[in-house]
Amino acid sequence: MPRISVGCDLVDVAEVAESLSTFGERYLARVFTPAEASVLDSSNGVMRLAARFAAKEAAIKALGLSGQATPLREIEVVMRAEVPVLVLHGSMADLATERRWTANSLSLSHTDSSAMAVVVATHS
Repeated sequence: MPRISVGCDLVDVAEVAESLSTFGERYLARVFTPAEASVLDSSNGVMRLAARFAAKEAAIKALGLSGQATPLREIEVVMRAEVPVLVLHGSMADLATERRWTANSLSLSHTDSSAMAVVVATHS
């Protein structure tokens, strides 16, 4: 019977904006893939980036890694036909395989002040 793990995270949009203002490209390069960072070119860019950061944190929780250092760029949010999809790379993909993840689902939302994400993963 399949098992399910869930991760949820809420991010203050102002904190992401402050990190961008303080650290700029260094922050973007450390945390986000180039495709993720490209959302800054769109309307509501900082809110969208904050939602992607929340997705990374939610994935960490779903993987059972809360409190552990993780390579955030190996957790990526991509849009496929207007639907956010969580894609894991490198060691995060290896860990998901080790934990027998068979599928995951991602939901994102944001307001002017907060962004949130929920990751639901099934395991065999």
